[in-house]
Amino acid sequence: MFIYLSKKIAIPNNIRLKCVSWNKDQGFIACGGDEGLLKVLKLETQTDDAKLKGLAAPSNLSMNQTLEGHSGAVQVVTWNEQYQKLTTSDQNGLIIVWMLYKGCWYEEMINNRNKSVVRSMSWNADGQKICIVYEDGAVIVGSVDGNRIWGKELKGIQLAHVAWSPDSKILLFGMANGEIHIYDNQGNFIMKMTVSCLHNVTGAISIAGIHWYAGSEGYVEPDCPCLAICFDNGRCQVMRYESDESPVFIDTLMNVASIQWNQCGSVLAVAGSLRGMEKEVNVVQFYTPFGEHLRTLKVPGKQMTEVAWEGGGLRIGLAVDSYIYFANIRPDYKWGYCSNTVVYAYTKPDRLEYCVVFWDTKNNEKFVKYVKSLMSITTSGDFCILATKADDTHPQEDADVESGNNAMYVLVLCNSIGTPLDSKYIDIDPLFVTMTKTHVIAASKEAFYTWQYRVAKKLTAMEINQVSRTRKEGRERVYHIDDSPSGTTEGPLDFAKAFTATRDPICCITATDKTLIVGRESGTIHKYSLPNVALVQKYSLNYRAYQLSLNCTSSRLAIIDISGVLTFLDLEVRSSSDDGSGSQAGTGDPSKFERKDVWDMLWANDNPDLFAMMEKTRMYVFRNLDPEEPIQTSGYICNFEDLEIKSVLLDEIMKDPERPNKDYLINFEIRSLRDSRALIEKVGIEDASQFIEDNPHPRLWRLLAEAALQKLDLKTAEQAFVRCKDYQGIEFVKSLGNLQSEAMKQAERMYLDMDRRDLAISLRIKLGDWFRVLQLLKTGSGDCDDALLEQAYNAIGDYFADRQKWVNAVQYYLQGRNQERLAECYYMLEDYDGLERLASSLPENHKLLPDIGQMFVTVGMCEQTVNAYLKCNQPKAAVDACVHLNQWNKAVELAKNHNMKEINSLLAKYASHLLEKNKPLEAVELYRKAHHFLEAAKLMFKIADEEAKRRTRPLRVKKLYVLAALLVENYHSQVKTSQQNKAKGKTSEATSALAGLLEEDATSSDNRMVDSAWRGAEAYHFFLLAQRQLYEGYMVKAMKTALHLRDYEDIIPVVEIYSLLAICSSANRAFSTCSRAFIKLESLESLSLEQRQLYEDLALEIFTKHSPKNNHMSGLDNAPEGAEGKLPTCIVTGWTISEYQFWMCSVCKHCALENEIGSHNFCPLCHSSLA
Repeated sequence: MFIYLSKKIAIPNNIRLKCVSWNKDQGFIACGGDEGLLKVLKLETQTDDAKLKGLAAPSNLSMNQTLEGHSGAVQVVTWNEQYQKLTTSDQNGLIIVWMLYKGCWYEEMINNRNKSVVRSMSWNADGQKICIVYEDGAVIVGSVDGNRIWGKELKGIQLAHVAWSPDSKILLFGMANGEIHIYDNQGNFIMKMTVSCLHNVTGAISIAGIHWYAGSEGYVEPDCPCLAICFDNGRCQVMRYESDESPVFIDTLMNVASIQWNQCGSVLAVAGSLRGMEKEVNVVQFYTPFGEHLRTLKVPGKQMTEVAWEGGGLRIGLAVDSYIYFANIRPDYKWGYCSNTVVYAYTKPDRLEYCVVFWDTKNNEKFVKYVKSLMSITTSGDFCILATKADDTHPQEDADVESGNNAMYVLVLCNSIGTPLDSKYIDIDPLFVTMTKTHVIAASKEAFYTWQYRVAKKLTAMEINQVSRTRKEGRERVYHIDDSPSGTTEGPLDFAKAFTATRDPICCITATDKTLIVGRESGTIHKYSLPNVALVQKYSLNYRAYQLSLNCTSSRLAIIDISGVLTFLDLEVRSSSDDGSGSQAGTGDPSKFERKDVWDMLWANDNPDLFAMMEKTRMYVFRNLDPEEPIQTSGYICNFEDLEIKSVLLDEIMKDPERPNKDYLINFEIRSLRDSRALIEKVGIEDASQFIEDNPHPRLWRLLAEAALQKLDLKTAEQAFVRCKDYQGIEFVKSLGNLQSEAMKQAERMYLDMDRRDLAISLRIKLGDWFRVLQLLKTGSGDCDDALLEQAYNAIGDYFADRQKWVNAVQYYLQGRNQERLAECYYMLEDYDGLERLASSLPENHKLLPDIGQMFVTVGMCEQTVNAYLKCNQPKAAVDACVHLNQWNKAVELAKNHNMKEINSLLAKYASHLLEKNKPLEAVELYRKAHHFLEAAKLMFKIADEEAKRRTRPLRVKKLYVLAALLVENYHSQVKTSQQNKAKGKTSEATSALAGLLEEDATSSDNRMVDSAWRGAEAYHFFLLAQRQLYEGYMVKAMKTALHLRDYEDIIPVVEIYSLLAICSSANRAFSTCSRAFIKLESLESLSLEQRQLYEDLALEIFTKHSPKNNHMSGLDNAPEGAEGKLPTCIVTGWTISEYQFWMCSVCKHCALENEIGSHNFCPLCHSSLA
C-alpha cells in the first residue's frame, strides 16, 4: 500500500480537536474539541466526468454544520451507521444523541449523570445497543430508541475504554491502570484478559485504544486476528478472540494516541508520535493483522489525538491540533490483468474464502472462483498465478511425497477464465511472486523458487522447444539468496536450503523472459539470467526497493522505493541509436531522474523508452524520461501497448465487486497518438504522414492507413499497411484497387466512342489496370506508343513478380526489355541457362553484369561468374570469386593473364593460415589445385619426413612419398608444357625440352628434391617388400631386397636397415653378410653402450655356432654393374635386372622383369594403372 497527505481542513478560532469519527456508510465526519466544539463535515466529489472517479475527483465540503449543545470540551464521538445517529459526550458528562433530519443534524436525546465524565461509548455491530462507560466505574447499556437496558457500577475501578464483540455477546472494559476485564452482555464478570504484550514493562501505562473488527466485510484469512488492543507506550497485541493465548505482538516504538481498523480488517492504523526523538514527530503506522509493518505516514503538527478511516478504506482523517488532515491510501489489492481480463479478489462476510473474479472486459462476462487463504494474484500474458496457503483438510495430490515434508503453500496456474491448468506445492512462503511467458518465480525473505510452467497454447515454436528441452525435474528450482548460481541445474528439488536465515532479506522481485531481478532490504539488487538461473551481476543502491519493473528489452530497471520515490537503473549500455523509436534515446539521464509520491508504474510492452506512472492522483506518460502533460485519474494501470494505456478503477469496482461496470475500465491515448489523429483530421494525410515518419510506431501507421482508406488514398494506405506489417490490410487495399465498377467501364466506353483511346488508356493507368491498358494498346488502329507498351509489359511483369509467379513475369519482362527484373526472375526460377544467355546478350560494361556475376557466385557457378565479371572489365572481382569458390587454378590463370600480382601472396597467405590451423594436407591440396606443384611437393615431402620420424606406419609413409613424387612429376610436365607453348613452331622438341630443364634448374631452389623425387618412395617400397618376402619365406629374395636398402641410409634409420639385413641373411644362412651387418650395427655411434653390448652378445651367440661364411655362393653382396653404370632393380622382386628387355612404368619410370609384372594390374611403386 502507499499513503500520502492530500487535504487539510482548519477548524475556526484555532480550537484544538480532541476526537474525530468517520461514518462508514454515509461519509459524515464528526469532530469534537475544546469549548464545546462539535462539527459534522462531509466531503463529496462533484464531477460529471466518468474518468474522474474516486480519489482523483475534486472533493468539496458538501456539509459543514456546527452542532450547538455542549459547553465543555467534546471528548467522545461515535456513530451508529445503521440508524444514522451520532452520539457525543463532553468533559462534563453530558451525552447528546443527534439525528439527521432534512439534511441537518438535530438533538434527539440528552443524558447527564452529573457525577462523572464519559470516557468511552460504543455501539454494537447491529446498532441496536450502546454501552457507555464513566470514569468512576459506572456502566450503562441502552437501546437505540433511548431506553436503558441495564446499568452497573464497578466499585473502585476507573474505566477508560469499552468495546463490543462482533456477536454482541461480550463486552471488554479497559481500566485506567491498563487492565482489561471481560464481561458478558448482561454485565456479569467473566475473566480478566491476559495482556502478554506488556511483559517487562514498568511504570504507569494506560490503554490508547481497543478496536474489535466486527467482520462486516469478511476476513483476509480464516481465523484472522481482529481484536486490537494498544497501550500508550506503543505495545500492541492483536488477538483472534478475547481469550486468545497466542496473540500477535507489535511494538510500535511510539507514544500512541489512537488506533483503528480499516473497513475490512486488513490494515490497522496506529496514530501517535515517535518515541526518543528530539522533536516530537507525529506519525501513523500501518500494520497487517499479523503484525507486519506496511507503511509510515509522517504528519505535521504538535499533537495528534485521533485517527478515523473512511468507509471505503481509501482515506483516513487525522485530528491534529486545530486541523483535520486527510491522507489518501492506495491499497495493495489482490488483482492482475491478463488477455483482456481483470482478475481481482475480495472478501465476503458470509464466506471464509476469498472470492476471485475473472472479469472479461471484452465480453463483459464474469467467472467467479472461491480460494481459501489467498495470498496474491500475479498475471502475465494469458495466464495468472494464485498463491495460497495449503489447505490441511485436502490431500496434496501433486506434492513431492518423497521429500517427506508437507508443503505449506500452493501456486495455482489458471487461464483467463479461472480454469486451473497446473499447480505446485512449495515449502517457501511466496511473499513475492512474478511470472513471465514461461516461468513463475516465488520468493520468501530468504530464497526464491522458479517453476518453468508448461501450457499448450500461445507459445512460439522456439519457446516450446526451450521449455521441452528442460528435463522434468529441472523445471523447478530453489535458490538461496546468498548463493551464486552458475546456471547449471543438478540434483533434485531441495527446499531445505531455503530455510537458512539471511542477514539481508529479499524485499521485491521482477522478471522478463530473459532476466530475473531480486531486490534486498540493504538496497542490493541481484540480476540473474533466465531460463538457466545464473547470477550475472549485483548492483548497490542506497535505498530499499519496494517495487521493481523491467522494460521490454530488459535494459532498464525502474525502482520505486519504500517512500514512493521512482528512480532508474540501466542494466545494459544504451547506444543513441538502439532502435527506430529512439532517435533521441540519450535525451534523459536515468541517474538524475527522480519522481516522488509514485505508487504504480508500467513499461510499454513494445517500446523500451516508454512508460506510464501514477503520482498521487495523476498519471504521467514518459518517453525517453520526458513527461507528457498529466492525466487526472486514480486508476491502476493494467496494460500499456500500441500507444494506449488501459487503466482500471479498482476502488470503484471494490465498492460493488459482484457487479463490475465497463465504465471502470478507461483507455488513455498518449500524446503522439492524439497528435497524429488531430493532424489527420485538421491538416491532412500528407503532413500527418511526415509526422508519423519522424515518430514511427505500428499503431500510428495503422491510424494513417485507416484515414487514407476513408479518403480512398489507396497508395498511402498500402504504404502505411506495409510499414505496420499488416498483410490483411495490404490485401484489402489491393482488392479495393482491383474493383471494376460499372461507372469505370461506362466511362471507358464513352472515351472509345469519341475515338479518344488515349483518354481511355490514361483512365486505366490511373486505376492500375495494366492488363486492360495492354489490350487497348494492341487493339486500337494505328501505331501505339512503344514506351507506353514497355511500361505496360513491365507493370504486368511486376504484378506477377509480386505474386511470385516468376514464369509469367519472365514473358512480360522479355517483351518490356526489363533486363534487371528479368535477371531477378531467372535467379528466382533457378534458370541459370537463361541467366547466362542474358549475360552474353548484354553489352560490355553493362551495369547489370556485376549483379549477375554475384548471382552466379551464390550458386557456385565459377565459369559463368568469371565470364560476367570479365565482360564488365572487373578481373579482380573474377579472381575473388574464384578464390571464394576454391577454384585456385582458375584464379591463378586469371591473375597471370591479367598481370595481377596478388594471387601468389594470397595463395601463400591462405596456405600459411591452413598450416597454422594444423591442416597441412589442405594446404597441399590448395597448392595442387592452383597448379603450384613444386610448393605442394615441398609440403608433401615435409609431411612424409615428419611421419617417417614417428616410425609407426611405413605403408602410410610410402604413400606420402609417392604423392610427393607424383607432384614433382606434375611440376616437370608443367614446365615442359609451358616451354613448348612458348616455343611453339620455332624450335625443335629437343631444344624446348632443354630449355625446360634449364628453367627448372633456375627456378627450383631444392634440386635434390626435384632430381631424386622417388628416392623416399623407393626406400620404403623395398623396406616393406623385404619384410613381406621374409614373412612369406622367400629368404633369398628378402636378403637381396634388404641389400638394396643400404643405398637409402639417408631416408630409413641405419639401425633398421642393418637389423633387417642381419635377420634376412641369417635366415638365408648367409652368415658372412650377417657378420658384416653386425659389424655395422656395433659401430653405430647413435646407439647407447647398453644397446651395442646387446648386439655384441647376440653376434657372439650366433657366430660361436656358425662360422661367418655364406653357405652357398650367392654373389649378392655387390650388385653387378652394367656397361653404363648401375643396373636397374626390379620393383616386384627386388632382383637386379640384367636382361635387355624389361618393363618400365610410364609414370614413375621404374623397371620390372616382364615375367614378374604380368600378374599385376598396378605399378607396385607408384600404384598407377598398367592399362
